[in-house]
Amino acid sequence: MKVGVLTGGGDCPGLNAVIRAIVRKAERHYQDSVIGFTDGWSGVLSGNFIPLDVNFMRGSLPRGGTVLGTSRMSPRMFEDGLDKVRATIEATKTDALIVIGGEGTLSAAASVQAAGAACVVAVPKTIDNDIALTEQTFGFDTAVSIATAAIDRLHTTAESHDRVMVVEVMGRHVGHIAIWAGIAGGATLTLIPEHPFDIEAVAATIMRRHRRGRWASIVVVAEGAIPVDGTLEMAEQAVDEFGHKKLGGIGQVIASEIEARTGFDTRVTVLGHVQRGGTPTAFDRVLCSRYGIAAIDAVHQKQWGSMVALQGGKMVTVPLADAVAEVKPVSPDLYEAARAFFA
Repeated sequence: MKVGVLTGGGDCPGLNAVIRAIVRKAERHYQDSVIGFTDGWSGVLSGNFIPLDVNFMRGSLPRGGTVLGTSRMSPRMFEDGLDKVRATIEATKTDALIVIGGEGTLSAAASVQAAGAACVVAVPKTIDNDIALTEQTFGFDTAVSIATAAIDRLHTTAESHDRVMVVEVMGRHVGHIAIWAGIAGGATLTLIPEHPFDIEAVAATIMRRHRRGRWASIVVVAEGAIPVDGTLEMAEQAVDEFGHKKLGGIGQVIASEIEARTGFDTRVTVLGHVQRGGTPTAFDRVLCSRYGIAAIDAVHQKQWGSMVALQGGKMVTVPLADAVAEVKPVSPDLYEAARAFFA
């Protein structure tokens, strides 16, 4: 078979490890040929690709980013987008297309499959861990590890200067990174999109903590965290060229409000893209390898329109359309566990 691969959306630690696993089993076990479409769906729309083989992928297991490049382009942005995808698949004689991406990239893949423009198998990728029907997406463990290491370092400077430190982490619609890093890093409070916060309650919690003689506090906030209606005035968020709200800045707002309401010196650290850059953790390297192997196996089982997923510690396939129907929020049980450590 001839198999195409693309990586779309934001970059993520482990993308190269997934591609490497696909290529290795495709070439060595199935005797397939593999091509990589460059810059996400943009490469499929324009017909740009590079050949992939075991030699090309050597040394890529620990490498961050993606050797194929990525973009947020989607066939759904163009009236003839699906026709262009179909034309490229036919011109390159590609038998199957493995799409590695997050909610936006995989939603486009579901549309491509539904239109019969390509035979698609999907691999879930996002540091946010918000794709449904899979227990964990690759890149999440790396992002949490980076955030936790940063929080550990901020504890010492907060304690040295009797400060409140606000740490803003990624998490557009869900707070998985914030909750995990908050628990692992011993945060005073963790604010996530699933549970709107009351800034007065946040300030009161920090005041109580300081009255008990704890002079340093860490507040972890997901970038998509929102206040309870009517409790805090927020500026209207700008929208990018793809229609996504430009998030970020909530940490500064919260830090300013805490300082104004408590009088405590409060500083903010925005981790930003450092969470999605660099080498993947050992856990993510193994998970990526399993995802890649499962994807090429699904191709040879002709499980078109499926997404490989981690369930009960095993790799399975689930309907792609179901996986992208809604995002996966932080579970109530996990949130309650985190609340037990709130000051």
